[in-house]
Amino acid sequence: MPRVRVHNFSISLDGYGAGPRQTREEPLGVGGEGLHEWFLPTRAFQRILGKSGGTTGVDDEIASRMGEGVGAWIMGRNMFGPIRGAWPDDSWRGWWGKNPPYHGPVYVLTHHARPSITMEGGTVFHFVTGGAREAFDLATEAAAGKDVQIGGGVSTVRQYLEAKLIDELHLAISPRLLGSGEHLLYGLDLPALGYACTSHIPTSAATHVILAKRR
Repeated sequence: MPRVRVHNFSISLDGYGAGPRQTREEPLGVGGEGLHEWFLPTRAFQRILGKSGGTTGVDDEIASRMGEGVGAWIMGRNMFGPIRGAWPDDSWRGWWGKNPPYHGPVYVLTHHARPSITMEGGTVFHFVTGGAREAFDLATEAAAGKDVQIGGGVSTVRQYLEAKLIDELHLAISPRLLGSGEHLLYGLDLPALGYACTSHIPTSAATHVILAKRR
């Protein structure tokens, strides 16, 4: 049965999924990149960069599940880029270069319309102005029976958790404290929303937790 998933979503020990003050130089906010130190050395991440090598083991095995069986993606505008307000032009095409790692349709939540962008490798960014539910419906149809993956960022994941639309959430808890930024779970009553922890695997770099919606 197709699922809606979040995978490889890193948070700090104090619950922040991004640091404050996102810029082009600090796309994950101040201190945010450090949350991904478990992921960056892995073979799975190096493969995304088109490189060979990288670390193996539990972190790599978990990281490699990203995109597995996924037919469409959803992300927030802040994950797509640092530009706010109306698009000044069509020059910004994401953080990932000419060949983003999605290789399928990606629905970007935004308040400002923009034509779709076709990238190398099969990634097509569609800009959705009708809200989270519209993006969900479009992605589900485009996935054609495969899973839909919510890429982030924090605000987008929170919206889909609150709507009880996420079936499985993988959190990689980094042994770092940020102190401020974008908090993933603040104010969310996950048990009341129907979620329970089904797996937790500690490694030297992170603790991997799976939250799943009870059926």
